[in-house]
Amino acid sequence: MCRAGLLPDRYTLPIVLKAACQCFSIDLGRQLHSISVKIGLVLNEFCESGFINLYMKVGQFDNARKVFDENPDRKLGSWNALIAGLAQSGLAREVIDMFLELRKRGFLPDDVTMVSVTSSCGSLGDFELALQLHKCVFQARSLGKSDMLMSNSVIDMYGKCGRMELAYLVFSRMRERNVSSWTSMIVGYAMHGHVQEALDCFRCMREVGVRPNHVTFVGVLSACVHGGKVEEGKFYFDMMKSDYRIRPTLQHYGCMADLLGRAGLLKEAKKMVEDMPMKANVVIWGCLIGACEKFGNVEIGEWVAKHMQELEPWNDGVYVVLSNIYAANGLWEEVERVRGIMKQMKLAKTPGYSLSSSSD
Repeated sequence: MCRAGLLPDRYTLPIVLKAACQCFSIDLGRQLHSISVKIGLVLNEFCESGFINLYMKVGQFDNARKVFDENPDRKLGSWNALIAGLAQSGLAREVIDMFLELRKRGFLPDDVTMVSVTSSCGSLGDFELALQLHKCVFQARSLGKSDMLMSNSVIDMYGKCGRMELAYLVFSRMRERNVSSWTSMIVGYAMHGHVQEALDCFRCMREVGVRPNHVTFVGVLSACVHGGKVEEGKFYFDMMKSDYRIRPTLQHYGCMADLLGRAGLLKEAKKMVEDMPMKANVVIWGCLIGACEKFGNVEIGEWVAKHMQELEPWNDGVYVVLSNIYAANGLWEEVERVRGIMKQMKLAKTPGYSLSSSSD
């Protein structure tokens, strides 16, 4: 189009910007930014929000903020782009500050705003703020427009704040629910140790014909871990693969390794990790070595420690736990050997820090 001598307009640029965002193409984005300045579209609300979105996605927060600040007459779309970018980057406190600034400037948030803000509130776990934001969600509802996305985000927010009774209240009043609605409830219940409620919710979800996704099963397996439900965990893990054709991710394997380790089934846990189609991460190894410490298993403890040392040779926690395993079995020569290694590497136990273990 450009080679044909045609200039883009206010319809063309936002579309190409959206494509550049999906490809994380910052070089193309800069060229589009230059073109928008030349043809006087840099302050167009759709172009402006597109540039903010692109810069936020590639981590150029200063450039995004510069685009935002350069327009004194910015529209809600630009606020939403900046708030969404901050939320996706995990900058929860900055999201709340920006939201408060938006309200101070007299803007009424819409459903897009509230989804980002409630998500960030959940990350902070601030219940008082959650109650205030729920009021804003009611104000942002549009007649004739589905509020499912906002309701799901409110359920997630209350779940992360530990108020499952309020999450359920929102859930029960929804006219329609999708997989995210059910999954938010299941994950919330699992996160706070409400094992039976999580599994009952999953059963109801299947009964009404909603197909679970991989996140749903992370919640279900996490509930089994909290409840020590080994057989149920195995059943749901197999169901995920056979009934729903969902390929297990590292999170699913991590839940199963933790579940088996906590139950003392260390040989089964070892076999599962060995058979995984991907390499285990430090979280899985941490669960296993914690279980080895709990049950005093030297053989598997040494096997896990070797892998952890390869992944994080600087981590003193693995040496401390291995030393504890040896000590529990009366292997004092091995205890001295490990302590010698720690001294040689000038490793000292970090105050206030301990390796996560399954015995917590």
